[in-house]
Amino acid sequence: MLRVESVRKSFDGFLAVNDASLRVEKGEIVAVIGPNGAGKTTLFKLITGHLKPERGSIVFKDENIVGLPPYQVCRRGISLSYQVVNIFSRMTVFENVQVAVLSHLKKTGKLFSPARRHGIEDTWQILKSVGLGDKAHRVSGSLSHGDQKVLEMAIALGNAPDLLILDEPTAGMSPEETAVTIELIKRLTEQMGLTILFCEHDMELVFSIAHRIMVMHQGQSIIQDKPDIVKGDRRVQEAYLGGE
Repeated sequence: MLRVESVRKSFDGFLAVNDASLRVEKGEIVAVIGPNGAGKTTLFKLITGHLKPERGSIVFKDENIVGLPPYQVCRRGISLSYQVVNIFSRMTVFENVQVAVLSHLKKTGKLFSPARRHGIEDTWQILKSVGLGDKAHRVSGSLSHGDQKVLEMAIALGNAPDLLILDEPTAGMSPEETAVTIELIKRLTEQMGLTILFCEHDMELVFSIAHRIMVMHQGQSIIQDKPDIVKGDRRVQEAYLGGE
């Protein structure tokens, strides 16, 4: 579904991503791990069009998407949930997700019918699938941090993506919230057929749900393989798991 080949991105001479490569197959849960500053978030921004690589290719469903703006990447089936919560805090949970659904349905600009009459069924279905149905009418800013992170995932689902990218989905969560999120990620792939790419510092989470893991170090991808193989790789142990 996604093939990233030898992408490079620098900032003022600093190589944030240095010839990194990545492959994601349909229906997989793929994790990207690495020390702080390894280039994980920058790689995600390159994939989603928020940054443009200086070289390399990013192919999604057989189309090179390098140079496309983020909204066009989203239209093609990639949604991103941010590391820092990014929601409309004064709107209700339902309204937050409905905005994304309406955007996907291209009904945000209807002239003769209020937009809020549309996308209701799809919005309810998404909220129920992520466990927020009972909180649909709460103001989003009043939710716990964990529920806000789940809400952002629900907003990303509103665009009906084929590939959902999660940037540290459990950051700042309690152990209980983390456990709920792990089960949610599994359910999204098993029941909804989603393909998920995520980065995370919680190694227990990564090795418990990822089908394959790509490890980054100093902007480079040093291995991508099954969890057991990655865990036993000497380069990984030196660069991340048993090192810095």
